[in-house]
Amino acid sequence: MKNSNFNTDEYYMKQALRQAEKAYEADEVPVGAVIVLDGKIIARGRNKRNKSKDATEHAEMIAIKKACKTVGDWRLNGATLYVTLEPCAMCAGAAVNARINKIVFGASDKNAGCCGSVLNIPKDFRLNHTTDCVGGVMENECAEILKKYFKSKRKSLS
Repeated sequence: MKNSNFNTDEYYMKQALRQAEKAYEADEVPVGAVIVLDGKIIARGRNKRNKSKDATEHAEMIAIKKACKTVGDWRLNGATLYVTLEPCAMCAGAAVNARINKIVFGASDKNAGCCGSVLNIPKDFRLNHTTDCVGGVMENECAEILKKYFKSKRKSLS
């Protein structure tokens, strides 16, 4: 029996996947994110690094910046970040610094993931804040859009 929290996580992950699809359509690595506070989506983000030529334009960073503007504070206490790919060091660190309570991600990133794969920044007790992490929510769907994107990139190079 699924718990109701998992169903909620799936709902919000579907919203993050919509952002990933928009990134895919814009020829960006298809990663999407949403930030939820009090049961409402307060910010959305998708990768824009290629178009912006800015290494910090990850889905999570965009969503965090928008959420801070929405709440009028750099602290996002009580918020949950939903993202289709396990956050990198920059994004995991930003989530911790923004005081996000929980990170929920879809696909693990064995090469650069910093919510348990390579590092576990959100759970590093040496930092002044920790953040809960849950991985594997809609993992297959989140991984599939990435596989499709990189397969098309490899095909265009041949």
